[in-house]
Amino acid sequence: MKYTIYGKISGALLLILLLAGCGGTEEEAVPEEEQTESEADESPDEEAESEEMNSEEPEPFIDEEDIADEGSIQALVNKEHHLSADYVPEDLVPVEVPTVLESPEINQLRQEASDALTEMFDAALAEGITLYARSGYRSYNTQASLYDGYRAAHGEEAANRFSAPPGASEHQTGLAMDVTAESVNYELLEAFGETDEGIWVRENAHEHGFIIRYPEGKEEITGYLYEPWHLRYLGAELASDIYESGLTYEEYIRESGMDIEEDGE
Repeated sequence: MKYTIYGKISGALLLILLLAGCGGTEEEAVPEEEQTESEADESPDEEAESEEMNSEEPEPFIDEEDIADEGSIQALVNKEHHLSADYVPEDLVPVEVPTVLESPEINQLRQEASDALTEMFDAALAEGITLYARSGYRSYNTQASLYDGYRAAHGEEAANRFSAPPGASEHQTGLAMDVTAESVNYELLEAFGETDEGIWVRENAHEHGFIIRYPEGKEEITGYLYEPWHLRYLGAELASDIYESGLTYEEYIRESGMDIEEDGE
């Protein structure tokens, strides 16, 4: 009799334990169709949004056609990519900043570049930095005269390190300006890069659309000696991206996967 009661009690306890275990399992394994409407709706949307974000690529700052177009703000001009002898920008204007030389020709830039230069000079002045424009636009013929003079005085090999042959100068684009300061006697000297003015230009020019076109240590790539004074206008977005990349314009174009053929090829 005692055995029978004990058996019944044990069986009841076992049944309770089994039921308790089954209850836990049922709470964890909620059927898919019993999910709340919000839970069912959120997952596909989140996955789609994530896929869409991952598939989007940033807009490029440069365009291959513009790089090859001599009238473009982004035109690539160097010893391999020349401007035509008769190219003259249509929107040249006198710059509205302090200048060093009196020549009307070299005190010009294209309108967009001139406006940006004024903004940059004003921003520098607000921080106690006074800059001067020394040489902007140069025609094909002006560049030819300069280059021939340097070649006669220093030899062709030396001249090619600091002067561009006619058609190969960014100054002909109307988008380049050589800047200087009183601290270097208004000259174009490498020492400008270590002055307060030169340091300010190096650290801030990109915000106004300019890059130092011929950086230090990049002669083999640009073809020219370090020129901390030579600024090239490319627009604020592109100039800032190049500045942050630490690349020259040639390197930046190459890294962007663009293949521009050399003149005559």
